Amino acid sequence: MKNLTCIIIMVIAAAGIFGTQSANAEQSGTPVIATTNPLEYFVAELCHGGAGALRYMSLLGEGEKQVFETNLLFVHRGVMLPKSGLGEHVHRFMEEMYITFDGNVRHTVNGHTSELPPGSMALCRMGSSHGMYNDTDKEVNYINIGVTKVKGKYDNVDFNDNLVDAKIESPAKFEWANFDRRLLKPASRAHLGKGDILFRRLLAKESFLTNWEFIDHCVLPPGTSIGYHQHNGIEEVYYLMSGSGRMTVNDVTRDVKAGDAIPCTLHDSHGLYNNSDKDIEILVIAVSMEKGVHRVTNWDDDLSGR
Repeated sequence: MKNLTCIIIMVIAAAGIFGTQSANAEQSGTPVIATTNPLEYFVAELCHGGAGALRYMSLLGEGEKQVFETNLLFVHRGVMLPKSGLGEHVHRFMEEMYITFDGNVRHTVNGHTSELPPGSMALCRMGSSHGMYNDTDKEVNYINIGVTKVKGKYDNVDFNDNLVDAKIESPAKFEWANFDRRLLKPASRAHLGKGDILFRRLLAKESFLTNWEFIDHCVLPPGTSIGYHQHNGIEEVYYLMSGSGRMTVNDVTRDVKAGDAIPCTLHDSHGLYNNSDKDIEILVIAVSMEKGVHRVTNWDDDLSGR
């Protein structure tokens, strides 16, 4: 798995935001909070035959950071240096998502290249060739998420194309999404939480060939919450893109902030409360044990008293 160091992946396994079914007994244990720390970044040069270098770290999924029972492989967080990127390559047992937070980035999928705006993600299905290139003079922050068809099985084939001279096409000829707040819709009392959050499902299970269930974009205004709930068919990760609040996992409540990734593994009870005076913006990615199976119980606790 040497080439894992050339991949930046963030996966979040989750169940649906609404609905209630039977649950198993609640888990216990101190919650894991993976914190983005640029001081821990290391340099990966010519990644997958790409130009320049990337700087990144593993947030979840490798070594002692492997906490998942689903086929979520890893979550990485890093930056693409100016005039740098990932060369074109393919995974035959894995699909992944590249998510860029700032700057226009050229994404290539199956030989088609388009420049996507800040806050975009390009879906790289299993068996689809893909890569990225930062043609700007600034660093671009990103996350890369990977989910395997066979648990723990990583593979790649590099095409030795750094994509620097790739022809730009518009509109994009591959599936992609953007964190456009104008497309968010109110969701009242999500998981019996407090108030109205804003919600949008960016990609649903039909988009994926693995047991990747969905990717959600949520904004929690001050004083609102995603209520305390439990999933017994999926795992999820909450990644805070901005803001700060209090995350409760298995009755342990911790302060969380932008750059934190919180895994909610199988049977964990969890929820998020915004106790600050600014919005929390989060990315939620879900992976299931069995595709389409979302056993969820809402505990009727909005977490405002925690």
